[in-house]
Amino acid sequence: MYFASDTSIFNADLVKRFEIKGPRYTSYPTADRFVPDFDAATCLRALSECRADKALSLYFHIPFCSSICYYCACNRIITADHGRSSKYIRYLGRELALQAETLAGSREVVQLHWGGGSPNFLSSAEMRQLMVLIRQHFKLLDGGEFSIEIDPRQVDAATVALLAELGFNRMSVGVQDFDPAVQAAIHRQQSEAETALVMEAGRAQGFKSISVDLIYGLPRQSLAGFEHTLDRVLAMQPDRLSVYNFAYLPGLFKPQRRIAEADLPSAETRLQILALAIRKLVEAGYVYIGMDHFAKPEDELAVAQRQGRLQRNFQGYSTHADCDLLAFGISAISKVGSLYYQNCKTLDEYYGRLDQHELPVARGFELNADDLLRRAVIQALMCHFELDFAAIENAFGINFVPYFLPELQELRELEAAGLVIVQEAGIQVLPAGRLLVRAVAMVFDLYLRVDRQKTRYSKVI
Repeated sequence: MYFASDTSIFNADLVKRFEIKGPRYTSYPTADRFVPDFDAATCLRALSECRADKALSLYFHIPFCSSICYYCACNRIITADHGRSSKYIRYLGRELALQAETLAGSREVVQLHWGGGSPNFLSSAEMRQLMVLIRQHFKLLDGGEFSIEIDPRQVDAATVALLAELGFNRMSVGVQDFDPAVQAAIHRQQSEAETALVMEAGRAQGFKSISVDLIYGLPRQSLAGFEHTLDRVLAMQPDRLSVYNFAYLPGLFKPQRRIAEADLPSAETRLQILALAIRKLVEAGYVYIGMDHFAKPEDELAVAQRQGRLQRNFQGYSTHADCDLLAFGISAISKVGSLYYQNCKTLDEYYGRLDQHELPVARGFELNADDLLRRAVIQALMCHFELDFAAIENAFGINFVPYFLPELQELRELEAAGLVIVQEAGIQVLPAGRLLVRAVAMVFDLYLRVDRQKTRYSKVI
């Protein structure tokens, strides 16, 4: 399925040739296809009718940050006022009650994730309060996968101990780059010592997996500087690493307008940094999971991929078979059965809807049979680098080749380039195609065929 030591996943010529803009496929259809003014009653019906025996994943969006990072594309609120976060927790409690009272059956939560923003902006009391509210309305599985995103600049060992006490057993640590020049350019000063303290505290508290996020393509970034960052991070022995490409979209994200375009590394430097990262991570024994994710062979992410259980959702790669995902807070996106729905993006809208005892849904999408079929195809390619025609035919009652004849014809270019092999029984993404798997998945995206020119995405590399 994949090769832990395979450095052939990076081919500079192919990367340059297929460096197009495309979705990350944390969902299909992608969130930009969601319909506005979505009926909350449709969401309530989906919650009441969903399978009572299906496990749950819960996501909580904590939007608050004490300072702004110029590269950020998240929905966040910059504040030092904990009165705002205290009110937000109370309203999360209302949303929890609304969704839980409608949900069919008593279902176990196997995954829980707090993201942001900066979840550790919350005070210790607020963290306790939110976890009490969650446990009041949902049954959390003992030994479930409970993770939190951490800003190391605002965490000490006592905070990590509290998180462990509350049930968290996995953490994702934001680093981006240790180079002081880069940190100044993105308005995020963070020392190696702060980062190491959090990771060491997590291990002392028995956290099962610690992930580190890095970004390449940031302003004032250099090959030598990023190599130093990689060396320092690898010395800290994270279980997982994500090496993201910086998507510079100042027209969409106002904080990025503070970044001078002239300070961004050249396309050639970006590719050199990416090649360096892949080489060093593979040499250090990490498995290339897909997209921008790497993990130690014994990490659950790598194990799930080997066992065919890997999935993609709005948090990226997931270690469990497909769960219903209930998401809480502003802009959070839920997935229940064949339905996606996203919450209001502003606090005023969110509070106003909950004051009326309504789900704070702003937009959504109900998948048809073709959407569900294509979602399964894209999931298989993104997570496992292979697609079994018979498995899709048995699951959806179709004949794969005639159904997807235009797509298979389009794949010929990728096959000729050495990205994939199309065989009688299925599709295999070759090592050189794994880094470019988004380009392979895009072939099966029906909506891109309709208006490919209108959508705005980051580059696939």
